[in-house]
Amino acid sequence: MRHNDMEGNGSIRQIAGDNVHIVVAFARSAAGVHPGNSDEDEQMTDETGIFLGLASDGRLQYLNLRRANRHGLIAGATGTGKTVTLQGIAEKFSAAGVPVFLADVKGDLAGIAMAGSPTAKNADRLVARAKEVGLEDYSYADNPAIFWDLYGEQGHPIRTTVTEMGPLLLARLMGLNEVQEGVLTIAFRYADEEGLLLLDLSDLQSMLAYCAENADALSVRYGNVTKASVGSIQRQLLQLDSQGGAHFFGEPALDIHDFIGVDDQGRGYVNILAADKLMQSPKLYATFLLWLMSELFETLPEVGDPDKPKLVFFFDEAHLLFDDAPKALADKIEQVVRLIRSKGVGVYFISQNPIDIPEDVAAQLGNRVQHALRAFTPRDQKAIAAAADTFRINPALNVVTAITELKVGEALVSVLQDDGSPSIVERTLIAPPRSRVAPLDPKERAIIQSISPFAGKYDNAINRESAQEILAARGNAAAAAAQAAKAQVEADKAAAVQARVEAKQQEQQLKEQARQDAIAAREAAQPSAIDRAVQSATRAAASSVGRQVANELGRAVFGGGRRSSSGGIAGQLVRGILGGLFK
Repeated sequence: MRHNDMEGNGSIRQIAGDNVHIVVAFARSAAGVHPGNSDEDEQMTDETGIFLGLASDGRLQYLNLRRANRHGLIAGATGTGKTVTLQGIAEKFSAAGVPVFLADVKGDLAGIAMAGSPTAKNADRLVARAKEVGLEDYSYADNPAIFWDLYGEQGHPIRTTVTEMGPLLLARLMGLNEVQEGVLTIAFRYADEEGLLLLDLSDLQSMLAYCAENADALSVRYGNVTKASVGSIQRQLLQLDSQGGAHFFGEPALDIHDFIGVDDQGRGYVNILAADKLMQSPKLYATFLLWLMSELFETLPEVGDPDKPKLVFFFDEAHLLFDDAPKALADKIEQVVRLIRSKGVGVYFISQNPIDIPEDVAAQLGNRVQHALRAFTPRDQKAIAAAADTFRINPALNVVTAITELKVGEALVSVLQDDGSPSIVERTLIAPPRSRVAPLDPKERAIIQSISPFAGKYDNAINRESAQEILAARGNAAAAAAQAAKAQVEADKAAAVQARVEAKQQEQQLKEQARQDAIAAREAAQPSAIDRAVQSATRAAASSVGRQVANELGRAVFGGGRRSSSGGIAGQLVRGILGGLFK
């Protein structure tokens, strides 16, 4: 907070402080600093503000806690001190009882969990800077930290469910058109009506596959669903999955209130997200950050402007949120940033170049710390001009020139005053952090992780029955039923064929049996060999007797003696008849 006001005539109003402030001013004067005083100087303390540093004219610079939820920007070229500034502000928020969330892109912000050391690299410079800004009581201190990691490697995993993300946010993140967004909404609606939990990306992929297979039926019920639209959504999901989305979607889902807590000393927890690996997946990084802000906005109650924020976010490499982002996504970010202020949440973007932040979002950032920029390219020159134009004019300071001349650890600072107006920009030497300005080694991280208040709560994934399993079970049941029906049809066919074969065989057997019976009957009807012999003998005897009788009758009828011709013929006739009778 600057400590002078511009009155109507442009003169600077300075008011002497009380005895306490005079002692502080005397100590700073001994160090070669000559601060001025104002009414706000008297009111702003470490309990009501975040000490940022000392302005070039000797005035103290504070970030008003009552205005800290109006968001902010920390910008500057590589190596100008942005990370150290971020760390110092974050630990002061923690000391004031404000929980902090920050993305650790390079791995060095994790050192905020450990106290600094006089043997550390650049320790002498930090001590010298502390004296220069008047921190006579400068000492090293740690901060209560909790480590998080979307991949679960360097901290507690952070997960959410696909259902909690919702179709609208997913559609915007994937850049879907209106038709594809409508199909995705139908998939969510059907899953909700059918009690199909969408927990991870596998669930959503299974749901989309089901929609494609049943497009006609769903079109009748909800509206047009095409396989082409479903295929486009699935391809976008594959891109998200390839960047590690499977690690982010699942259970147990993060309880957003676990970010908002204090330790037993009343210090706000510093939640540190390991983002070094995450930065290689910009779509996943943007997905997570936007979800996090949206979740906070939907979950936290309205508080207006509290005495201090409920939670403060620091998003490093903020340009990744906006690079190649569709307009709908950028609009969503701008909306969340604008509205989340009333929830008591402050959002601070950290970027190398202030023009990386879209204008609609940058307009919401009331507290600004601008480190040095380099005018090597036309784009750099444009960024310098843009940064200079965002500050409230200081007649005594050429902002454009100063931005290129700032030393490491120096910055142009303008923050919101108690009445909500921005302070006049001042060239300021930033106060150093008290914690370690270096990474943790794996052993130190493991020790801190082991004493985390959430140890064991999120570390093991839960895979309960959800859409993928239910749809798979339905598919398996349908396939089994179809297979059973097919098997029954095949069995019926086989049975019919077998019945025909058996009938034919039975018919053949019957025919064969009839033939055998006929043969047997014929054989039974024929006389035996003895019978035939008797019959033959009988016929022979009868024939012989018949001839004899016939001969005798013939002679009797036709007279004995010589046979006449007629008698011969008649005799033969009688013999034939009698012979036939005796056969």
